[in-house]
Amino acid sequence: MNKQLTKTKKWLSYACLWIGLSATHGAYAEKIVLTADRLIDVEAGTEITQPMVIIEDGKFTWVGPQSAKSIPTDADKVLALPGYSLLPGLMDMHVHLTSDANVHGYRRLTRSTPRSAITGVKNAKATLLAGFTTVRNVGAPGYADVALRDAINEGDVLGPRMFVSGPSIGVTGGHCDNNLLPFEYAVTSEGVADGPWAVKTKVRQNIKYGADVIKFCATGGVLSKGTKVGAQQFTDTEMQALIAEAHLRGLTVAAHAHGTNGIKAAIKAGVDSIEHGSFLDAEAIDLAVKMGTYLSMDIYVTEYILGEGEKAGILEESLAKERTVGKRQRESFNQALKAGAKMVFGSDAGVYPHGNNAKQLSRMVKFGMTPMQTLQTATIEPARLLQKEHLIGSVTPGKLADILAVKGNVIEDISILENVDIIIKDGVIIQE
Repeated sequence: MNKQLTKTKKWLSYACLWIGLSATHGAYAEKIVLTADRLIDVEAGTEITQPMVIIEDGKFTWVGPQSAKSIPTDADKVLALPGYSLLPGLMDMHVHLTSDANVHGYRRLTRSTPRSAITGVKNAKATLLAGFTTVRNVGAPGYADVALRDAINEGDVLGPRMFVSGPSIGVTGGHCDNNLLPFEYAVTSEGVADGPWAVKTKVRQNIKYGADVIKFCATGGVLSKGTKVGAQQFTDTEMQALIAEAHLRGLTVAAHAHGTNGIKAAIKAGVDSIEHGSFLDAEAIDLAVKMGTYLSMDIYVTEYILGEGEKAGILEESLAKERTVGKRQRESFNQALKAGAKMVFGSDAGVYPHGNNAKQLSRMVKFGMTPMQTLQTATIEPARLLQKEHLIGSVTPGKLADILAVKGNVIEDISILENVDIIIKDGVIIQE
């Protein structure tokens, strides 16, 4: 039988199982036992050799060496995986699931919010099957990401666990506005707000319609028409008001920020993470370290923008900006790493095709991280950023059972995560 057909049939059977289990709201889940050559303990930063992991009712119930415990006789499924590495489900803190990588520039004007939501269904599946069991979706039209998250949670759609922002908040004419049409069309993006009380209102509106994180644009961007990538947009006072409102309601805040001044202003205002962080200087890095601000730096996406972006509709103006930004961002990444800044994995998938998220892992190693550090940025550190480390982020008893298996030693070759063999989310086998 054709290998791809076999894999597709397996996926369909497990997808049906997953949907059925989700619909029962966890009333029953298999007791699964996994053994392998190694388990990556991302909290301790070490490997457990010859591990055994037991999953029951959607959670990890036992983790340790095989020599310490016999395989339970009542296990529903035992996966013996010699030659494999086990590790937590991966987490991507900067995605746009409702965006299509082939729809950039003026092509975006052809996409309705309902069409974006349908695109999100396709991309959610691709992301989960790439081994990413949790994502933070930072920016979507019409609360399409809220709808997608809820559909996944209710078992209607196959996808990762989602933390969503709803529409990104930005200034008039800024990176989070729609600047493609002339004045007579009177088009303004739904997240646009000017002034401290206006930004507070937008935060409240996003929370009202289901956002569980807040994202705003502190500086110009690469893919927006008419913005200077390094220029600060919101004033310091506006940023302080926005972040204070979100924190008052218990939400974390992400700031799109390429430019140095905007990065510093957002950090001083108390933002939880800086997205992109391209033009860091020593003071900005020092501020991030002192404030404990996370940096989410998409150092792979430049390859797609400069290699495939023109065909996808990216404007020449944006390509020119990326030629300046990409190299500088990678330099900033290395400098921040050496200074001990906290980092999380953020790919900006949606700018490039979903499902290719893991390609960034090898670039993070190439530009200075150890493989263990890189895995931590895509597991336990995102859980801490989301303030969900008690639930997800590591293979630890009591946490939700998100776990991957890949053939080979992931510490010796992190690129093997670009093709994940076994995926378990919430204790349900998604791919085997």
